[in-house]
Amino acid sequence: MFERGAADRIEEKWKNEMNNKRSQSRADELEGRLIDFAVRIVKLSANLPRTPAGKHIAGQILRSGTSPAPNYGEARGAESHADFVHKLRIVLKELNETLIWLRVIERSRILKPELLTEIIQENSELCKNFTTSLKTARTKTIGKIKNVE
Repeated sequence: MFERGAADRIEEKWKNEMNNKRSQSRADELEGRLIDFAVRIVKLSANLPRTPAGKHIAGQILRSGTSPAPNYGEARGAESHADFVHKLRIVLKELNETLIWLRVIERSRILKPELLTEIIQENSELCKNFTTSLKTARTKTIGKIKNVE
């Protein structure tokens, strides 16, 4: 039979492993959503008119809307906590820019509004997720700083 301390350590290790698996699964799911989002942006940009305005917007939204997925991949492989936070900020910045371009497309009626509803909703949800993730990451940073002091 295990002594109490050893049993507690084993249980704690098991809990940490389970939390890591859940966290990995959520991260994989989020990365998949970002990739799907990028694919939708590629298709959307291909359907914009070949006018000067359409070409300009297509180029802009293509850059901002396809960059969150690879930037999130970079964040997942960050070399430090500060690097992770920095890369998450880039993901959120690009998602915010993409939302602006989607609103420009919507208001200018370059595409039918019903073609934009779902992608705008997904963009907004992704922004909320990354805003929450950044708040959590910053809280952990503050906690690490306080532990050092």
